[in-house]
Amino acid sequence: MTISESSPSPAHFALIPAAGVGARIGADIPKQYMPLVGKPMLQYALDSFAANAAIAHTFVVVSDNDAYIAPLLAALPHLHGKVSVLRHGGATRQETVRNGLQALRGQITSRDWVLVHDAARPGLDQALLDKLLAALHDDEVGGLLALPVVDTLKRSSGGRAIETVPRAALWAAQTPQMFRYALLLQAMEQANERIAEITDDASAIEMLGLSPKLVEGSPRNFKVTLAQDIALAELFLQG
Repeated sequence: MTISESSPSPAHFALIPAAGVGARIGADIPKQYMPLVGKPMLQYALDSFAANAAIAHTFVVVSDNDAYIAPLLAALPHLHGKVSVLRHGGATRQETVRNGLQALRGQITSRDWVLVHDAARPGLDQALLDKLLAALHDDEVGGLLALPVVDTLKRSSGGRAIETVPRAALWAAQTPQMFRYALLLQAMEQANERIAEITDDASAIEMLGLSPKLVEGSPRNFKVTLAQDIALAELFLQG
């Protein structure tokens, strides 16, 4: 029996790719396990999904030799039964997502929703998650949280600005990105030879000729990438 077989309507599952090492942040441990305001960064995403009644289960995809995830979950009894670990991490985020989706064959149904979320976005809260779920619950394609670009954008050459890029139709993608399981799996598998061109899950959907819906996100939901991002993330998390 699949996890969602007993539900008459499509269920929602979270998938968190967490196999990266966070080289750009320069830490001694993978950045998803770095402490932020007393909690490992990854825990914020796990707690957000576990606290939402619409999320049936959360899957975390880690590398086969990850030594951090087991003690982290063992220390969080409120997540027991709500989170499963898939040791199918790949060399890139895109490969990790694809491998995780393939590992879920037979566990969830083709029309179930999968919400792929970056482990390094600790600012996801219930209001954002509920907003995304409500906006996409009956959408034919699915979509993602994103922010309209407000800064002036420049195209450069040799370290000099050569053109101002119109920003009227530009959005900065965030996560979660929410698509039907079968559609997202198809997109990721068909894009296999072009995997380097996929910078997020929506990119693979776009390669099928489909247009994901944009749902306005929040600045607090930014991705921790560089060392200086940690202080900003902690400011958001402290309110």
